[in-house]
Amino acid sequence: MEAMTVEAVFILKDFHRHMDDPIVVRRLRDVGQKFSANRRTVVITSPEITVPAELTTLVEHFDLPLPDRERLHEIIHETFTRVSKNYTLKLQLDAVGVDAMSANLRGLTEEEAERAVSQALVTRYALCTETITDVLEAKKQLLRHSGMLEFVEASDNMASVGGLENLKCWLQQRRGAWEDSAREFGLEPPRGMIMLGVQGCGKSLCAQALACEWKLPLVKFDTSAVYDKFIGETEKRIRKVFQVAEGLAPCVLWIDELEKVFAGSGPDSASADAGVSSRLLASFLCWMQDRKSPVFVAATCNNVTVLPPELIRKGRFDELFFVDLPNQTERKQILAIQLTKRKRNPAEFDLEKVASAAKGYSGAEINAAVQGALYAAYSEKKSLTAQLLIDALAQTVPLSTTRAEEIAALREWARTRAVPASARDATLANA
Repeated sequence: MEAMTVEAVFILKDFHRHMDDPIVVRRLRDVGQKFSANRRTVVITSPEITVPAELTTLVEHFDLPLPDRERLHEIIHETFTRVSKNYTLKLQLDAVGVDAMSANLRGLTEEEAERAVSQALVTRYALCTETITDVLEAKKQLLRHSGMLEFVEASDNMASVGGLENLKCWLQQRRGAWEDSAREFGLEPPRGMIMLGVQGCGKSLCAQALACEWKLPLVKFDTSAVYDKFIGETEKRIRKVFQVAEGLAPCVLWIDELEKVFAGSGPDSASADAGVSSRLLASFLCWMQDRKSPVFVAATCNNVTVLPPELIRKGRFDELFFVDLPNQTERKQILAIQLTKRKRNPAEFDLEKVASAAKGYSGAEINAAVQGALYAAYSEKKSLTAQLLIDALAQTVPLSTTRAEEIAALREWARTRAVPASARDATLANA
């Protein structure tokens, strides 16, 4: 390239594999310095690249964003035209259907979107309502193969969550706040919340029900898959997660057990993992603070004391909720929900008596007791009764007994630092 005098653009495709070679870096620097004096340019294309310090002053970065909805519309029409040359296809989708299809393609690259549309067209020999679902399934598979984000099918709404009235009210006020009308009203999209509390009290269920209630896609961040043994790869992975999540917006990003991701990000951890946890935290904090896309982060946490304070302050998450063990009223609601799911009429049971016997039990433990009572009734060829439910509860030692000291400490921490997810009388009932 140095010997050429013609004005030109030289493209080096997938050149990131050679950027750790000192000879290549030296040659690129020589070329860059000479090209800066005339009308010649080197373009390096790569899915990801780390620019050596010697080249930073000679390089301009251009990050190509994921295709927006308008571009996805174009991809659908372009792919239909291209595939029509080899197959006889029917056009059965109107503008509303194409818009829904492009919404299901959000978060994919142009190449991935084109491939998903092509596969759907070849399968159906038409651009029809079925292809809308086909491309969504294709996207789910692509995200699953990425190993970091996974689509979660949310079928339960907030009505399937017993209690937590404060939390439900807070979420109801923010429903639709990502729409254009809300922005014109002066609102910013909600950033997210942390649900701290006793295990088995509905934090994960609430995150899933929220997405169904708001009619938004729910993607789960696999915290165990983000770490990589190679230096620098973990940071690249977390940036990819952010990019894909913003491409899916508006959506709900579910981070389960947040403390397992950032618990090791303190100053004492730098020597243990070469500072990876600290850099991961810094990237997450920056994204939570600066992002503009409506991605609502629903994070759950069992031990907030190990989280760095800068993570839980306002501006990153909108609110920190404490989910306690259910009170009497909430236990009755949970029992009614679980009995209804199992095709039983709650009115036929003395829920007040059963709920009193379930004092100190979490929602998950009550659910397990209902299932255990059903097993007993089935094996004995009997109908399910309130007494069988009470007997099933008596056969279980709840977490509030085995981990009493930890739960008491958690309540004391949250008493002045978090908003109770339940109504105030619910919190007092568990004190």
